Amino acid sequence: MNLRSKNKFRPEVSTSSLSDIMFFLMLFFLITSTLISPSVIKLTLPSSKYHQTVRKTEISISITKELQYYINNDAVAPSNIEAELIKRITDKENVTVVIRCDSSVPVQELVNILQTGNKLKIKMILATKAPNA
Repeated sequence: MNLRSKNKFRPEVSTSSLSDIMFFLMLFFLITSTLISPSVIKLTLPSSKYHQTVRKTEISISITKELQYYINNDAVAPSNIEAELIKRITDKENVTVVIRCDSSVPVQELVNILQTGNKLKIKMILATKAPNA
């Protein structure tokens, strides 16, 4: 005697909309990742075999190939760099200035910035990119 029912209950999970959800999540993360940029000034950094990341109080000085100067994405005249640095380092300890200059910038421009930092006794480092990047 067979007491089992012929209509068995089979649980199902509908996954037809799962691909749509995954597509929208991927699109959302791609768009937001391109909007989050530490610096919007486009530079071609010189390359270096050895690199180190710094996570202290940072001030970024950027020099474009057109010799435009920026301190933390704010345009600054070359003659006002020292005054701007003095304003930004007051009341801060362990300030590190990251110099981001285009690889086509003359070395003298970089030396001028380094002399200003040496005069103010600020630790300065030069940002580079990995050779394969």
